[in-house]
Amino acid sequence: MNIHPLDTGRARAVESEPPGFMSVKQVAAYLHLNEKKIYALVRERKIPATKITGKWVFPRVLVDRWLLESSHGGLLTDRLVITGSDDPLLHRLVLGMTGRYEARALIGYSPTDTRLGLGLLAGMLADIGCVHWGPSEESALRHPALLHSYDAHHNWILVRAFRREQGLMVNPDTLARYPDVASLMTAPLRWALRQKGAGTLRYLQEAFAAHGMDEDGIRIGGIARSEHEAASLVVCGEADIAAGVRGSAYEAGLAFVGLGWEAFDLAMSRGVYFRGLFQDLLELLRSAEAKNLAQRLGGYDLGPAGELIWGMD
Repeated sequence: MNIHPLDTGRARAVESEPPGFMSVKQVAAYLHLNEKKIYALVRERKIPATKITGKWVFPRVLVDRWLLESSHGGLLTDRLVITGSDDPLLHRLVLGMTGRYEARALIGYSPTDTRLGLGLLAGMLADIGCVHWGPSEESALRHPALLHSYDAHHNWILVRAFRREQGLMVNPDTLARYPDVASLMTAPLRWALRQKGAGTLRYLQEAFAAHGMDEDGIRIGGIARSEHEAASLVVCGEADIAAGVRGSAYEAGLAFVGLGWEAFDLAMSRGVYFRGLFQDLLELLRSAEAKNLAQRLGGYDLGPAGELIWGMD
């Protein structure tokens, strides 16, 4: 049987291609490094790896992403994927950036919740995870503690985006009947609750506890996976009350009763911090445009925008 030279070349290429899950020896050859250097990168938690039956294994797809992420002038400098907690101000600012960059860069904001956003960040499926996890005055302890529950946190930093007011969103006529937090909490209303892992649910649960309420005893009108959906459930009459920020209530034309202030932080790897698109976002957060928008929405403090909160040492 005659074998064409091109076919033998293809066969050699397939044989020489590294496997999807590489050993220390294979990843060393793949990266043109010695094995001691690979072990050092593992100890420093800089290279994606997992231990199976006592041996280190390196998923090639994650190693490739790590290489791209490490190259500040590489392919990922023209995109920024943001996930985690939802926020109306950040959403509008990102849309504005998208319009300015047009087809020259991809800036995406896909809100999930605080916990899921950090999981996506740890899996290298997102560049930034938005975090809020309780009252502002406790954020310096709570937010780093939350990040520590993920193995990838050694390479993460936290940057403050802003402070915002958290509270209850209701129709104006509902507020007329129940004019304060205490009466709203105990009224026979249907709640639009956020999903597990959402910082807004965490804040609400602590407010319930402060008012001696049992979350299991409330009426649930629906589960919302974002600030926007929670407000929409109230507007559409599927629920009577929802937790959320003042800006979301403003956008939906709802009344708002404040519960307190929280910090809204951005978690990311150190490399993303120096990416041009992120620096542009920080500049925008400090701009007069952002301040004017925050004033219209209400319930924002942009004074600490861009402060490094944790991780840059």
